[in-house]
Amino acid sequence: MVEKEKTRRFVRSSYSKVALKKQGCSCGPGCCGVADIKQASAQLGYTEEDLKNVPAESNMGLGCGNPVALASLKEGETVLDLGSGGGFDCFLARLRVGASGRVIGVDMTPDMIDLARENARKSGYGNVEFRLGEIEHLPVADNSVDVILSNCVINLSPDKEQVFKEAYRVLRPGGRLSISDVVATADLPAQIKADLSMLAGCVAGAEYAENIRTMLENAGFKHIKMTPKDNSREIISSWTPGKGVEEYVASYFIEAIKA
Repeated sequence: MVEKEKTRRFVRSSYSKVALKKQGCSCGPGCCGVADIKQASAQLGYTEEDLKNVPAESNMGLGCGNPVALASLKEGETVLDLGSGGGFDCFLARLRVGASGRVIGVDMTPDMIDLARENARKSGYGNVEFRLGEIEHLPVADNSVDVILSNCVINLSPDKEQVFKEAYRVLRPGGRLSISDVVATADLPAQIKADLSMLAGCVAGAEYAENIRTMLENAGFKHIKMTPKDNSREIISSWTPGKGVEEYVASYFIEAIKA
């Protein structure tokens, strides 16, 4: 329990600094010193049109894919984003669910929540809200969500199985899980596992794909699909150039349905 809390505090502190623009991080090319956020976003799978339709401050280049494009969102759906950061994916989702839909972002970092709420306020978005909370203990009612998104966040959790149990709880029957995340493809070296900066950088906390599948099955999910992203090596290697972490982890799309 002590180690889990230590992990959460470090991750929260790291992303607070990102929100306040006091430092970069490893979890995404945009916050790793890449000046061209447009190029970084394209690498993750976002289009120029995507970037035009959201507040610029919400896009910090965080993530390892584009879960919104994967989710096939429909008009009127309720969407939940786990680890919503500055609100980037939430703002893209709101366009797809329309005025009759609703988007909820949950993040454990108060500074990220403040940033996202300010972005929503300035843009006049009425169908998006942001809630402070941990993804292991979601501040969301049972059976109330149609789709869950997440972008390179679940790997940061010290209790991934609990995250998937919570995701299952809040989804309606037939609800969909649509996430982009980093998974382990080989045994991580001990020095990487012990490095908290590599944890906050979405590397050290990566779990094997087969273990994630088992966690999803244990939570109750069906029709589980796990697909490596085509340009995974390019994405991962851009976070920590020259360190070879792309030999140990990969960017995956993970989909599942609550039966």
